[in-house]
Amino acid sequence: MPHISLPDHLPGITGLLEFSQDTATPIRDLTQILLRGESSLTQGERELIATIVSHNNECIFCTSAHTAAADLLLGETETCEMVKHDLDNAPVSEKMKTLLTIAKMVQKSGKSVTPEAIANAKAQGATDMEIHDTVLIAALFCLYNRYVDGLASVTPADPSFYQYLGERIVNHGYTRLPQGYDHLKKS
Repeated sequence: MPHISLPDHLPGITGLLEFSQDTATPIRDLTQILLRGESSLTQGERELIATIVSHNNECIFCTSAHTAAADLLLGETETCEMVKHDLDNAPVSEKMKTLLTIAKMVQKSGKSVTPEAIANAKAQGATDMEIHDTVLIAALFCLYNRYVDGLASVTPADPSFYQYLGERIVNHGYTRLPQGYDHLKKS
């Protein structure tokens, strides 16, 4: 049960963002820029960053949502599972492995990021902007994970919910739906 009164029809982050649209707007805007804006990292790669951070923070809602989005963007389900459980053997580029390693370091603490990790990423071709965005996405998802879990937002158990949410993320991004979310209320 959530620690505060949230809309019953909006589990997870959506209910929290609807609860306080004033604070939601800048968070949504930043997320849209980082995960859907122009980047040399694909949208799928950026979703992998959100996934690995959420997974390591043990935020079930965010892990499930961003795994679903990444799977849709990548067109398969193996990569996310490997990234979460066996990064060294995951079917991603060596550059992406170094960036995901940096994301995992940020998830623990910003001070965990080492000069060696940055040098490794650069040696694999990561640009300063890719390193910047990786760190910022990782930090942002730490915020999201703590927001969802810190207020005990509802975490649905039904995998079909996350499939729908993943599709919504892929098709509409991170901005608020123009019509809001009343259409999700059960009749």
